[in-house]
Amino acid sequence: MRPLDRLTSIRTKFGVVIAASVFVSAVIVWAGRSYYDARWYMTFPVAIALALVVSQVLARGMTSPLREMTAAARAMSAGDYDIRVRTTSRDEVGQLGHAFNAMAGDLSSLAEAQRAIVANVSHELRTPIAALRAQLENMVDGVTEPDEEALTSALDQTERLTRLVTYLLDLSRLEAGAAGLHLQVVPVRDVVEEVVAAASHAARAAGREVTWDVQVPQELSFRVDTERLHQVLLNLLSNASRHSPAGGTVQVSARVTGTTVVIDVVDDGPGIPPTERAKIFDRFEQGTNRPATDGTTSGGTGLGLAIARWAAGLHGGTLDAVAPTPPSTGATLRLTLPMDGPPPTRAETSVGAVADVLDRQGR
Repeated sequence: MRPLDRLTSIRTKFGVVIAASVFVSAVIVWAGRSYYDARWYMTFPVAIALALVVSQVLARGMTSPLREMTAAARAMSAGDYDIRVRTTSRDEVGQLGHAFNAMAGDLSSLAEAQRAIVANVSHELRTPIAALRAQLENMVDGVTEPDEEALTSALDQTERLTRLVTYLLDLSRLEAGAAGLHLQVVPVRDVVEEVVAAASHAARAAGREVTWDVQVPQELSFRVDTERLHQVLLNLLSNASRHSPAGGTVQVSARVTGTTVVIDVVDDGPGIPPTERAKIFDRFEQGTNRPATDGTTSGGTGLGLAIARWAAGLHGGTLDAVAPTPPSTGATLRLTLPMDGPPPTRAETSVGAVADVLDRQGR
């Protein structure tokens, strides 16, 4: 029973408890003086007892939410994140209850996400390991010859494992917030052409023929971490080549908008449905509505775009999937970066964190 739940302040509730106790005591004493006259003082014990009963009833209703939260906190410490507390009270304790339920919901979502990550990582690691083991066992047993094709296939699986482990390391840095930037002023076209060369080589090795259309002004430059930017662009171009049809074109363009550089990567593939454009940046999300153009799955880990967006954020920029510009119907990934690099506080904080770690290790 919570008779004071409608009151919006815990101080008001305490005042009501005190007032009710005093009122009950006064009524009992007044009744004693009226009916017992000379022996009215004998009503004092009764007045005190009834005042305590009233206080106990009202106070129990005030403290019951706290007891519920204590029990819920103990259940959560044991791993039950689905428990919730009643939040009928309108005072500060009720607000605490709402905050507690919100925290429990966040922890439940986090626990579910962690379970999903473990399951996905296990699956992603098991697939190339199983394929590599089968190939090596076949070569050892003499089923297949250790020729160039077999060794290249085995090498591809090890490269996939290496890429996945690298992604997972980057993901751990993302969670810890410990990732430094080594900023320098570089021509945009030089970086783009270097990444296009790497993506073109990877596409040819995978048997995909893609035409690359680079539209980047020669004089355009910005202040970035070239290795991080290379990582972002290579992921975008690799995705674009996988989703483009045979003989398709991947366009890379750059322009200046105010104090930012906008880089668009556009492919000739089936595009990304509007409902999927935000989801593709979620971890382990591989765009189920957008398979590779060869009819297979995309072949990605579902981590690349999440890490690419994180790297863009480190620079003070953004990475988004936007609606294609007619006549294009393919996917358009837009990278926006400040020309002068991230705000000083962002760069100094990230580099300073790494420097502190290295300094402590040196000691």
